[in-house]
Amino acid sequence: MSAAGRTEPLGPPSSFAKRLLVTGGAGFIASHVIVSLVEDYPNYMIINLDKLDYCASLKNLETISNKQNYKFIQGDICNSHFVKLLFETEKIDIVLHFAAQTHVDLSFVRAFEFTYVNVYGTHVLVSAAHEARVEKFIYVSTDEVYGGSLDKFPAVITRSSNVYGPHQYPEKVIPKFISLLQHNRKCCIHGSGLQTRNFLYATDVVEAFLTVLKKGKPGEIYNIGTNFEMSVLQLAKELIQLIKETSSESEMENWVDYVNDRPTNDMRYPMKSEKIHGLGWRPKVPWKEGIKKTIDWYRENFHNWKNAEKALEPFPVQPPFV
Repeated sequence: MSAAGRTEPLGPPSSFAKRLLVTGGAGFIASHVIVSLVEDYPNYMIINLDKLDYCASLKNLETISNKQNYKFIQGDICNSHFVKLLFETEKIDIVLHFAAQTHVDLSFVRAFEFTYVNVYGTHVLVSAAHEARVEKFIYVSTDEVYGGSLDKFPAVITRSSNVYGPHQYPEKVIPKFISLLQHNRKCCIHGSGLQTRNFLYATDVVEAFLTVLKKGKPGEIYNIGTNFEMSVLQLAKELIQLIKETSSESEMENWVDYVNDRPTNDMRYPMKSEKIHGLGWRPKVPWKEGIKKTIDWYRENFHNWKNAEKALEPFPVQPPFV
């Protein structure tokens, strides 16, 4: 296995209170989680496992890359021998599993890869974690793909609303629209644009995961939702107003391009989150604050990924870009 960030060879664990494995840690949400864990829990060793797919970037972790309680390991959760060796070598206590294929548009044309990574990869990781007798396994997903008896394995499942903020690869709607407008291109609206989505800022979802880490009960599923809801068309108009500094409806229309809809496109999917509210978590970051921070970040960091421009097309570019 290869390591970066911390460059010393892998060896016996040092004297940390806990050793946490975060999969997919160079991606969007997990990178925020890692930064928070490394900074707030100096007595925990945080191990970042990521294969560095097209949507990952180690630049997301530059602020903590030299910390003594952080280690990056490049590897694939679908490699069962590698994963088994990782658990044996690193003596993992807790797993936060973020690694997954997540982009809806790509799922239509790369269905096998999505199944392979999201189901088989999770199976490999759970098997190794079960054999290693980890204390807790937090599974960040929307499907119950791990199987097995909850009496034997301490899994906690989370399901979150659409998360936005810095570090997100610009294939998702908010960073895509922001980046298109910042490159003087039109927002591409799938279908009518009347589909609504609930948006949750990255630092809020990080706090939710940390709450589940500390208080979540094995066998439970926690929805991490927000009441803030907006249509895709309204989102485009708000971003046009903020980035292009116009409130004229006619001028706004000049920055919108309606394209074919997805093969399937849910109109809305709100969630009830009373269970995690009972653990003491609620979202804190207002939309106006979160979207301003996000716009500012993409203005300086769009090129954190190779070939990021290809993510700005209305639909995925084939063959898959790397």
